[in-house]
Parts: sequence; C-alpha cells; structure tokens
Amino acid sequence: MPLGTLDRSPPPFFRQGPSALSKLVFFGVLAVLLMVADNRFGLIKPVRSAIATVIYPLQWSMLQPVIWTRNSGQYFEALNTSQANEAAAQYRLGLQSQRAQQVEQLSQENTRLRALLDLRERVNAPALAAQILYDAADPYRRKVIIDKGALAAVQPGSPVLDELGLLGQVTRVYPLVSEVTLITDRNQAIPVLNVRTGLRALAFGDAASSAGSLELRFLDANVDVEVGDLLTTSGLDGVYPPGLQVARIKAIERGADSAFAQVQCEPVAAVSSGLHVLVLQPMAGPFLARPDDTADRPNAKSKGDSP
Repeated sequence: MPLGTLDRSPPPFFRQGPSALSKLVFFGVLAVLLMVADNRFGLIKPVRSAIATVIYPLQWSMLQPVIWTRNSGQYFEALNTSQANEAAAQYRLGLQSQRAQQVEQLSQENTRLRALLDLRERVNAPALAAQILYDAADPYRRKVIIDKGALAAVQPGSPVLDELGLLGQVTRVYPLVSEVTLITDRNQAIPVLNVRTGLRALAFGDAASSAGSLELRFLDANVDVEVGDLLTTSGLDGVYPPGLQVARIKAIERGADSAFAQVQCEPVAAVSSGLHVLVLQPMAGPFLARPDDTADRPNAKSKGDSP
C-alpha cells in the first residue's frame, strides 16, 4: 500500500479530547464555584453528611485495633501502678503496726518505771535501778542476770524488787553484771509476816512446783491463815527491809494425818516477766558487831592502855 493512502487520524480509543490545560482550568473554576456555593448556601453539607454516615462503620472498624492496643497498655500500666501502691501501703501498714507495738511496750515500761520510782520513794534505803538481761542457764535454779555489777557498787546479798514486790537477792556479783536468785528458788528462805494476823513464818521456794510458787513450812495444822492473806518481809533476818510485799496465800491443805499445814503462796512480784528492778543496799545483819560494841564490854581495852 502506498504511503500516501495511510489514515493519519488516531483511532477513537486513543483520542484525548480537550487538552490538559483546558481540563485544569475547567475543574479549577468548578472547584472554586463549589466552595463559594458551599460557603454561601451550604449545598455540599447534605452530601458531606451522607458520605460521613456511609463511611462511619469503616472508620469504626479501622479504629478498634488502635483503641484496643491503647486500652491494653493503659490497663497494664494501671495494674502495675496498683500493685506498686498496694506494696507501698502494706509496707507502711507494717511500719505502723511495729510502731504501735513499740508504743504499747514503751507505755507498759513507762508505767513500771513510774511504779519503781514511787517504790524507791517509799523504801528507806539506797536503791539502784537495773534491768534484767536474761535468765540463768541452770534449769534447776531460778536465777536471772541483771545489767549492774561491781562497777555499779552492787554487793552480794542485796535485795532485788520490782514495782510489785520482792523479786530475789543478789547472790553473785561480776564486774558488769550480777546474778539474782529469785524468791521461788528452792534454796531461798524468807522470814515473812502475815499482814492480817501478824503471824511470822518462813517462806521457801517450792521446788515441786513448775509455776514458781512459795510454801510456808512448819506451821501448825490449826494456824490462822486464809486464802488471799498478804505476806510481807518481817525484817528479822537483817537481809530484807521490813514491809516489802512477798506473796499471797493461794491454797491451804490441812491433813488429818499431819501436824503441819501445807500452805501454797503465789509471789506478788513478776518473777517470770519482769524487766526493770531496784537493787537495794544490803542491810547489816544482827550478828554483826558495831564498831562501838567493844566499849560496852567490861574487859575491853582501849588503844591507850598498855598491854
């Protein structure tokens, strides 16, 4: 086919129509007109509402993973914060409980110390305050160790009492600590006086009792004693000052086949739970001669006499 006979017009499918510049100008002017019309008359508002209503389910479904992820992070963050706050609250509660227990203990110690101060004013003897450290290791003896010794002028034989009554006697002194034998020890014997009747007796530590009690020995079966009678030190032994509370009678047994009554007594002092005590200066025994006793003897010689 000759070249001059070819059709130079493009097929209908490839026809471009108006030029690109014409399209740009047309749609630009149309957009400006639509914006002015929407601004002045609100023509596009119904269309916008319809489009928003149609695409809302799609927006909701697309936002759900984001919301779940954000809520999950907030949940775990809030859970960690709550656990940390709970741990801090438990710690503060433990501290408050410890402080409350310490306050109660300090209150009890304050009450006992006040009672000891009142007792020191009533006792007409020099007294030294001490604290019980621990019980002695000997299971067959009832002894405690106090925190005052020879350096604090503690002497063997010194009476020891708490805010309630007589507790025991210093039996061994070390430089810094001392050993106190309690009145419930089986080797302890204390001359006592029944406040109600004036009866004098001897109170011994009851070795057969595991509760730590006393017993009055060598009393007639018809002796005038009653349950609840208060026993105090008589002062006849020259060791304990008179008038210190020792025990109360808690049980009396009068056997028909025995000439003596069995009298059980309960110590007034806290022999198993005390903490603060007073150590009194030991009294001079009646068997000790005074320095001026030699002047009363007719055959005594003075320093100026010749041998």
